[in-house]
This record gives sequence, C-alpha cells and structure tokens, in this order.
Amino acid sequence: MRKNNARTSRTSASKRTLVAQLTGPARSFLSTEAGSVGLLLAAVVVALGWANSPWSQAYAGLWATEASFRVGGVGLSMDLAHWVNDGLMALFFFVIGLEVRYELSIGVLADWRRVVIPALAGLGGMLVPVLLYAAIAPTGQALQGWGVVIGTDTAFLLGALALVGPRFVTQLRVFLLAITVIDDIVAVAVIGLVFSDALHPQPLLAAVVLCGVLAVLGRLGVWRAAPYALVMVALWLATLQAGLHASIAGMIGGLLIPAHAPTRQAVERAARLFRAFRQSPQARVGLSARRGLKRAVSVNERLQTVLHPWASYGVVPLFALANAGIDLRGGVLTQALSSPVTWAVVVGLVAGKFLGISAGALLPARLGLGDLPRGVGAGHVLGGGALSGIGFTVSLLIASLAFEGTPLLAPATVGVLLAAVLATVLGWAVFRLAALLGGQADADLPRLLDRPVDPARDHIQGPVDAPLTLVEYGDYECPFCAHATGVAQELRRHFGDRLRYVFRHLPLPEVHPHAELAARAAVAADAQKGFWRMHNLLFTHQDRLEFEDIISYAVQAGLDIEIFLRDLDSEQTAARIRADVASAEASGADGAPTFFIGTRRHTGPHDAATLTHALEASGSQGRTS
Repeated sequence: MRKNNARTSRTSASKRTLVAQLTGPARSFLSTEAGSVGLLLAAVVVALGWANSPWSQAYAGLWATEASFRVGGVGLSMDLAHWVNDGLMALFFFVIGLEVRYELSIGVLADWRRVVIPALAGLGGMLVPVLLYAAIAPTGQALQGWGVVIGTDTAFLLGALALVGPRFVTQLRVFLLAITVIDDIVAVAVIGLVFSDALHPQPLLAAVVLCGVLAVLGRLGVWRAAPYALVMVALWLATLQAGLHASIAGMIGGLLIPAHAPTRQAVERAARLFRAFRQSPQARVGLSARRGLKRAVSVNERLQTVLHPWASYGVVPLFALANAGIDLRGGVLTQALSSPVTWAVVVGLVAGKFLGISAGALLPARLGLGDLPRGVGAGHVLGGGALSGIGFTVSLLIASLAFEGTPLLAPATVGVLLAAVLATVLGWAVFRLAALLGGQADADLPRLLDRPVDPARDHIQGPVDAPLTLVEYGDYECPFCAHATGVAQELRRHFGDRLRYVFRHLPLPEVHPHAELAARAAVAADAQKGFWRMHNLLFTHQDRLEFEDIISYAVQAGLDIEIFLRDLDSEQTAARIRADVASAEASGADGAPTFFIGTRRHTGPHDAATLTHALEASGSQGRTS
C-alpha cells in the first residue's frame, strides 16, 4: 500500500483542523512545519526587540511571574518561563514522540533498509558537532554546553529548505526527517538524563508504572484518545515530581502510543456507517459513523492531527518568545562575540552538522552499506547537512538548562541565533553550487510516465484513442488500489468513452506475499483474452490468493487451465511484470496505488472526486501515446 502519501493526507487534515479555528489555507505536515517559521522568526524578533528596549524589565518580569494550578490542597506552581520550558515543551516533545513511533511503525523507518544511511548520518551529525564544540570550549563551565550543538530544529530546517532548496524536494525532505528522528531521540535523552535534578524514587516509580499503563492501552487496542491523554498528564506530573526534565515524559509517552495503517475492513465499516447516516441522518447514527471513522485511524495519527498545528503555531513560537530575549546592551554582544562558547556553538552547529551529516551519509553510501533515496544526490545531502546546522528550539532549550543563571547563557544564545543565519546561507550556497556544477536541481522522484501507453501491450479499458488517460500502477493484494475501492469503476461511469483506464503491475511482495502470483495470473489470463475477468476476480477475493484459489478463478473466468498453468510459469509472463515494475520505478512510482493523469504522476489523495477533477483539468493533454 502507499507509504509516502499517508503523512501528507494525514497532516493536511491536521492543519485544516487548526485553520478552521484560526486563519489560512490547509497544507500538509511538511508545509505546516515550514509555514510556522514565519511565526517563529517574528517571535525571535519580538523577544530580542523587547529585551533590548526601554521595557526590558517588563519582559523579564513577565516570564518570572508565578502561575499556580491547585485543586484542594494539591497544586503545582512555576514561573511562566518554566511553564513554557517544562510544560508546553513536553507537549512539543510528545508530538515528536508520536511522529517517531509513526515512522518506526509504518513510516520511512519501518523498513530497516531505509534506516542505515539516515541513522549513520544522524549519529555523525551529533558526534562531530560535539567534538568541535569540545575542541573550542574544552574546560570549565563552558564545556557543560556541549549538548547545545546536538539538535536540529525541524521546523526551521524545512522552512529554510523551502526558501533556499531545490524546487522539488520531496525525497530530500523525507530523508532529512528520518535523520532528525534519530537526532530528536538522542537530544531528548540528553535533556532528560543530563539536565535533570536529583531523582525522587516514589514519583519515578509512578512514572514507570504510567508508562506501563500506556503500553497496555496500546496492546489492548484502546482506540479512544481520552485514556491516553489522561495518562500522559499524570505521567508529566510524575516526571516533574521525580526530578526528570518533562521533555522525556513527552517523548516516551509519544513512543508508547501505537500507530498502524488503516485496514480495509475498518475503512469499509466506516463507509457503511456513513452511508447509513446519509440514509438516516439521526444523531445516534451520526455518532456511530463518527466512532467508526475514528476507529479506522490509529490513535497516534489522530493525536498528531490535533496537536501538530498547535505545536507548530503555538508552542514553538511561544518558546522562542520566552527564550530568545537576551539583553545585548552594555557590551554583552561584544563580549558574546569574543566568547569561546559563542564560537563553539557556531562551529559545532554550522561546520559540525555539515561535516557530520554529509560524511555520515555519503561515505556509507559509497561503501555500499546502504543507498540514498531515489532522486537525492550528493549535492542534496551536502545542502541538507548545511541547513541542519539550524539548531534553534532544542539548542535554546539545552542552553537554558546548561547555563541557567550564568553569564554564559547570553553567548550560547547568540551562538544559536548566529548559527541559524550562517547555516541558511551555507545551505543556499551549497544548493546553488550543486545545481551549477552537478546539475542536481531537484531532489524528487521522477514525475513523468516513463513508458508511453501502448495498446498492443498495456491492459486498457475504454477506447484506445480516448482523450483522457488514467494509468494506475497497482497490486492485487493492496486494499486501497482503484478497483478494490471502486474508484476505477466510478471514473469510467463518469467519463464514459472519454477515458481510457490503464492498469500496470506493481506487486509489492515485501508487503503483500501473494501479489506477485496474482499479477502472473492476470498476465497469464491476458494470453487468453481474459485479463479483465481475472482482474476483477483477484480484486474481489483479495483475501484469498493462494495457488488453489488462483486456479479456481481461472476456471470461473472460462480459461483453458492447461494453457493457463503453462503461461503462469512462463518467462514471458515474468518478463511482462518485470517490465511494468521497471517502468514504475523509472516513473517515480514507489508504492501502490500510484496514478498518472496522462503523462504526469498524480500526487495527493486518490479518491474519485480528486481524480475526476485532475482528469478534467488535464483536458486533451491526457493522451500519452
């Protein structure tokens, strides 16, 4: 089934949820992160301006204001700065934990073959910066800030990539996100373990028990979000009382909330419930439909849908407002620029991330330990490594923990801000050089159909000279391919003879063990002019694709069984499928289903309404032969 578009659809809904309450159009999660950079920059400017204005005392006084929450004789009291750093940032890291769990379960890190290069790049992107920092600030209190240079700010990174990177960067974004997953796990471990207070056994034991409760909820398949949310609040409180930094509660809690791809059965059940509501629009039926829809989507993804925009547009800018306001008057800026801490941070982030990530990705790839994502070249890796020097959120948090109440906080903060500017400039320069010298303008999968539609060899429904063409690369065991969901039939009913629908084979045996046999059966049936009969039977019985089942479908399709068995095992049949798979790879299809509207790869949702709009927009350009 499709892997790379799942997050786009999921997080487009995420932004729409917040935007319905605020303002602005909907975008995907990547765009949400990039779009939050504007607010982040505004918060930094306001913080610096306020802290260096005649009203600087008001700025300091605001964040020193005590705020309490009390029920009866039990309560919690912290100043506003700690409510942001220990409270809201726990929510921020909870969202990161959810994302990491998603990637490990069904995302880019679910396949170990995709993990090797990002993991090595992530480790290099932490070790080299720490070594450079320690070389410049090797002793005393300054050395305590080594953790400042290990983090990368994902929001800032993706925002800068959108501004200075190649035009198409989908694959590079996915690659960099995989690296930051490793980065985030280590950064939170450092924050939670190195910068925690003295530990208290009883609340620590309570925190461990609550982690177990989260794990049990996931194992039991609890689909409502409320129990997880209540346990998370209790875990956060226990972690604070235990003396650990609250960020570790957020990350661990997010990691313990399960993520899974929606099953066909759950989706079909939700669809039936919504049809029932359309026929009988009563409150009780509507609530059942709503519950059915929620149960079809994992609680991990639903929590991300709600919390991602709040973290991007609320927590991160507020954190910047509370932590970037360093008073640089009275020679503080001059002292900061002459401090080894400032330059240790700058060199560690800018040079260290660039060298560590680049070497950690390119050297293992050259040695054959793994492969870079398709469409990502050495120049893209170098540019992404340069932009990873934007530490910002995590770096500022670690700086505030390492140097709280000391004169070194100002130099560390200046170093983080200066590194963000220099890393962006370096990234821009590297991307420009890569485009000029190496021709690496885009970091994306191919977008055009590699092999034109050929009526003599392709499986086609509809007139071969129809003005509109829809090409699908599909897998017979994929529960969301067009025929399985009825999209292909709906489109053919809508367009009639104006549409030709082309099916090409893209079996994914690592996901669907019977897909290759089913594809061979369809091609073998084609030799007896029975392709579409077999095609329909295979999709109708996706859950029964063993060899004996395939033979029974051949009988139902009226095929000569002796000829069918001979063609099923023939090299010609295997070569036909290999050719389709090769054309899929050359065309940028990396999952099933992948659609092409005419000659151009379709991105985004592939429901009937979206594909109808795309086909109508393509007009006469839908011809591919």
